[in-house]
Amino acid sequence: MRYVIVVDMQKDFVTGALGSEAAQKAAAFIANELPKYRDPNTALIFTQDTHDANYMNTLEGKHLPVPHCILGTEGWEVIDELDSFGDGFYVPSIAPYCNERGRVFKTTFGSLDLVNLLFHLDDCGHPVDEIVVMGVCTGICVISNVMLLKAAFPNTPIKVVSEGCACVSDDTHHNALAAMSLCHIDVID
Repeated sequence: MRYVIVVDMQKDFVTGALGSEAAQKAAAFIANELPKYRDPNTALIFTQDTHDANYMNTLEGKHLPVPHCILGTEGWEVIDELDSFGDGFYVPSIAPYCNERGRVFKTTFGSLDLVNLLFHLDDCGHPVDEIVVMGVCTGICVISNVMLLKAAFPNTPIKVVSEGCACVSDDTHHNALAAMSLCHIDVID
């Protein structure tokens, strides 16, 4: 089975507190790209950066003092252009580590719940044959999740779609893609 993982395409990262033109371009690309993956052997999983009102007191909040993706706020929601893709195109059964729409809420850059979800699905007869990743921020959350997935599934092809990713700058975007490529991740242009 192929798993398409869309990392943190939330309103705060696209048009909100940490939004950017690059993220908006990646979002438009993903919205065009996802229909190409719709088939019975593909599952779609969204991660959602998830913080609480205590964010500014966390280590991340001290390094990035911009409240964002606070649980339950509009900025925490998946962008409208992608939100509907989760309907009928997500994990094959309700599983632990995600909600009923295949959303993995993560409180830090990389998500062990995402890895555990794929282990669970693999154990339940939905093998992890291929992983495709798109999202933001290439140099932070995308690379963190990709490297966790690579460690957990070392013999599974993992592809990162570069045009479906964005970072805080072109340099950090390209540096992250180069780092993933060095670790045998297929970076697709």
